[in-house]
Amino acid sequence: MSAVLQESPAQAGKKHEIDENSFTLAAGLGTGPVPIEPYASPAYFEKERERVFRRAWLYAGRMEQLPEANSFFVKDYEINKASLVISRGKDGRVRAFHNVCSHRGNLVVNQSCGVAERLTCRYHNWAYRTETGELMGVPDLKHFFDFDKKSCGLTPVACDVWEGFIFVNFQKKPEVSLLEFLGPFGKTYAGIPFFNLDETIVIQADFKANWKLIADAFAEPYHVPALHPATLAPGFAHPEENRYARPLSARAHGIHRHFSAYGNPQYVPSETSKVERLVYVQETGGVLGGDSAENARALTAHPAINPTKNPNWSADVTWIFPNFNIDYSTGGFWTHEFWPVEYNRTRWTLKIFIPKTMNLRHRLQLEHYACRWSEVVLEDVTNCERIQRGMESGAKTHMILQDAEMLIRHNLHVLDKWVNADTVAEALQ
Repeated sequence: MSAVLQESPAQAGKKHEIDENSFTLAAGLGTGPVPIEPYASPAYFEKERERVFRRAWLYAGRMEQLPEANSFFVKDYEINKASLVISRGKDGRVRAFHNVCSHRGNLVVNQSCGVAERLTCRYHNWAYRTETGELMGVPDLKHFFDFDKKSCGLTPVACDVWEGFIFVNFQKKPEVSLLEFLGPFGKTYAGIPFFNLDETIVIQADFKANWKLIADAFAEPYHVPALHPATLAPGFAHPEENRYARPLSARAHGIHRHFSAYGNPQYVPSETSKVERLVYVQETGGVLGGDSAENARALTAHPAINPTKNPNWSADVTWIFPNFNIDYSTGGFWTHEFWPVEYNRTRWTLKIFIPKTMNLRHRLQLEHYACRWSEVVLEDVTNCERIQRGMESGAKTHMILQDAEMLIRHNLHVLDKWVNADTVAEALQ
């Protein structure tokens, strides 16, 4: 699963050396047990709703979802009990509005996406301009009292774009801009070449578990040898050189974080894995790779990707607070969204960005990729739901984290700041 493109003569045959420097201490974090309360408390969940998800910048979508003027898509935020319309104007600007009619509060748009100059509420046919949200038409207007048309448009929501990713903020006047919110992460990860933007493979699942448990499952590779012995462990661990899949690096970037995953350079599909052997491309990253060595080189040349430039690299996992991952490998990138529904229920969405299928082998590779992900998710789903049951039992009040689980510890550290801070500026300190 390694993403090695070409080993230097000095690297050839060299044994992998595990970085024993503490990721946790380097991030300025403590090392003691961490509380279970954030995962099992309905009261804490309500604090997250008000102090985190109503104040943080939240992911909405990609610019590719708005290919032309007057294109739009709908994004629901159950945690905030909200439905938003995200649109693109003739000026190229992206805007967001509450998907709520000014007349009687009906949801205006009932389709997931589209292209239209106006958005019409089907209750009484009030119509709004897609580009600006302004009210365009009201049937039988003369029988309304002291009607102020200009004040009856769709309610705007703060919206901004970073590197093609669209974010929204539910504060009426955000305390910080998107770039201020992203902080050092936004600067470090700017300019990464995103390719394979033609289509997406989408996998969704509902979990009977807290949203952080699902996010945690993708935040550390320590569990891979035990929980994924057949699906992931052969490619992301090594029985001698990296038995427990220790990350190559793990760092905090302000309130955000990343880790770089090890890839077993000796991994090849077994003789019994007939389909995987057909699609495996060792030179560009194996199952996580693609067919374009040029794209792979462009990605790995960026200083933020595999920052230690370790030759035994497979992927980078980045976690943008509070609930959004952008992950990179030589085959492209994929995203995770961990949306809270209740304190013990999560809606998770995985989007894998892929190129248009050019031939039969490529289609087989993509289908295998999706199936492999589905296998891994099934392994994670059942385990996360078991963890939730264990946490809610009251048997334990704390959990003990090791160094490879630094991202989990960092998230809980940041989360605690946000739920207790009176201002976003204070939460960002």
